[in-house]
Amino acid sequence: MIKKKIKKEDNIDTPLNTTEASVKEDKKIKKKIPLWIVIIMAILDLGAIGCLVLAYGPNEDFKEFLITTAMSTMNHKYLARMIYDEETINQVLRENTIVEIDEVTNPDEITIGSYETQNYESKYEEQILKKDPNNDVYKILKIKENNNTYYIAVIYDPARISLAFSSTPGVRGEKIKTIAKRNNALLAINASGFEDPKGEGNGANATGVVIHNGKVVYRGRPNHWGGGLVGFDKNYKLVLTKKSAEVAIKNGMWDAVQFGPFLIVNGKEASIKGSGGGVHPRTIIAQRRDGIVLFIIIDGTGVKKGYRGGASFKEVIKVLKRYKVYNASNLDGGASSILVEKDKIVNNPVGYSATGERFHPNAWIVK
Repeated sequence: MIKKKIKKEDNIDTPLNTTEASVKEDKKIKKKIPLWIVIIMAILDLGAIGCLVLAYGPNEDFKEFLITTAMSTMNHKYLARMIYDEETINQVLRENTIVEIDEVTNPDEITIGSYETQNYESKYEEQILKKDPNNDVYKILKIKENNNTYYIAVIYDPARISLAFSSTPGVRGEKIKTIAKRNNALLAINASGFEDPKGEGNGANATGVVIHNGKVVYRGRPNHWGGGLVGFDKNYKLVLTKKSAEVAIKNGMWDAVQFGPFLIVNGKEASIKGSGGGVHPRTIIAQRRDGIVLFIIIDGTGVKKGYRGGASFKEVIKVLKRYKVYNASNLDGGASSILVEKDKIVNNPVGYSATGERFHPNAWIVK
């Protein structure tokens, strides 16, 4: 029988000390994984743990903030749904909502032009009533409140306000700046919300009803933000109503869009539960008892294409009451909020375009 001489290079099973094998294997792994990868993996692990603590920990603030903010956007509801189930989301929304005043505005309470520009009972009244020397049509206030910037356009004659539209309604919306320029407008803000089923953001179709010159010109699907018809009657008084378009027109409604929620009706403020529905950049339209109309745009504290910050409804109502608003409604906010003066964007819109502008079906303008 011929015996084969075994060489070290031969691939055979030979007894090996288990501990020695483990050590050698560990050394191999350590050599294979660079230190920077280990550090990144550790950071990711810590981040994941932190997110879980925020989402499911004892502090409810983060959960309420994320759910109320994400669920009140058009395209970012997934941020809440990827973490929480529908039952949790609905429970948080019920605990953080706004209960509107169940009334229709009373136009008889508004007396247009009944303001005094000589004596001011507070600095806030002076801010509103003291006109710019070279412009008696409007003025724009810029104020800071809770780290947010409020742009308040004060319009002294509501007869100058009307609804203007995209040049291709139903096909594509336009930027508010474009609508304003084509209509030779002094001021313009976003009006209707818009449907965006494919996520294209072309602003072609408004949400809800649109009334122009006393006629229904569009009927879209209503939005889920509450409110009702928001617009001006034939006497240039802001009307907020949840009655049908036909009833509103019969009662004198001239131009209107459908949105909400209504924040103040006949001087009575809505009731806020919890945060009232998250924080966002916002657009508000309001009128005082002396007929002065306010276009209010609230910038967010965040950045474009990411966390945008903004104000809660509770914060907004506090500012509205300070400036003696008698009727006020929320309009489409978030990336839609924009104020244009002539051909200049006044605020810092947070849409996904280079300028932050979005395409809209219509706008409230001042001529």
